[in-house]
Amino acid sequence: MNKNRQKIVVVGLGYIGLPTASMLATKGHQVLGVDVNEAAVNTINSGKIHIVEPDLDILVRSAVNSGNLRASLVSEQADTFILAVPTPFKTGAGGAQKIPDISYIETATRDIAPYLVEGNLVILESTSPVGTTERIGQIIAELRPDLTSSRVSTQNSTSVHIAHCPERVLPGHILRELVDNDRIIGGLDKISAERARDLYKTFCNGGIYLTDSRTAEMAKLVENSSRDVNIAFANELSMICDKLGINVWELIGLANKHPRVNILQPGPGVGGHCIAVDPWFIVAAAPDDARLIRMAREVNDAKPHWVLEKVRAKAARFKNPVIGCLGLAFKANIDDLRESPAMAISRDLIKSGIGRVMNCEPNVHADFDEFPLYELAEVLKEADILLVLVDHEEFHGIDRELLKEKVLIDTRGLWR
Repeated sequence: MNKNRQKIVVVGLGYIGLPTASMLATKGHQVLGVDVNEAAVNTINSGKIHIVEPDLDILVRSAVNSGNLRASLVSEQADTFILAVPTPFKTGAGGAQKIPDISYIETATRDIAPYLVEGNLVILESTSPVGTTERIGQIIAELRPDLTSSRVSTQNSTSVHIAHCPERVLPGHILRELVDNDRIIGGLDKISAERARDLYKTFCNGGIYLTDSRTAEMAKLVENSSRDVNIAFANELSMICDKLGINVWELIGLANKHPRVNILQPGPGVGGHCIAVDPWFIVAAAPDDARLIRMAREVNDAKPHWVLEKVRAKAARFKNPVIGCLGLAFKANIDDLRESPAMAISRDLIKSGIGRVMNCEPNVHADFDEFPLYELAEVLKEADILLVLVDHEEFHGIDRELLKEKVLIDTRGLWR
């Protein structure tokens, strides 16, 4: 096998899998992307994309046209298999405990198991609770006892190599960060980590740091938990400042003048597939010790309810209020609705019946059918209350004259 040019199967063609598959294809690898979504597979094979990410359409079109990228519903034999499937959490008994759900990873591993041969490399990119990479080895051992690779050991030389390389990219900047960001690779053994490093070197300009799989898994969880704790501090400040009549945006700006202070910005909560999820993986692993991490999650999870109460109080001034919600994505200038606090707030407002809700989300298009979406101009014209939930670029240029007669609830500091 020529490690500089491989046949690679990428399982999962979402926000991580598709950019990764496309990047590998443009570097000369023969890449097969596998996904359960037939519409997504057909879209990619036509050289188009089913998600919003700057410049990804150009990369996918180039990769497909070169013949190096194609998509399928089923896997094939390859040199390397990359798993980039979701790792959500599920709610435990009583509704309080959040339990990691690695069923997608387990299913993906079972799906590729029949195609594995000696010398293959299996890489888990999905953010995962500690021990998941070892679980992949156990599944392969159960299904393919002919492959000695499956023994979970950091010492034994194995015939199929297994490693974890967590994604560390920011939606909206994925293509740049895939290339420029440092990567952590944790192998079940040293040779697995080294084999994965050789592959990532073909497109990654950032530093590549090798460790064991458990440390790599924990590193990604710690990165996002650290951010979650810091956001919780900002969100808690915003609620305190509202009670004390202080402009939180001005306060944070002034506090950040200190050379060793860097307070983040508050918002309506925390969303996305990482920061809103990953801390629960640590809490689930060490529930008696992860007290600060749990509290930060609870603060951030409670923020949407606080926003809803602010809207209720303002809506009580009107007989039949029209509430304009600006933004549904979990962050600015993307279409990703996963774990979005803006979506949760909009759903609850509609369900509450306190007024007519008009949602504006410029990055979500025709395939969204949960509730009606409205153009920005229409929302600005009809709304009595304007609720800023996401600071999309489209909202920055709103004429302030149009806001004079509106009740404004700005959770993003857009009109600070």
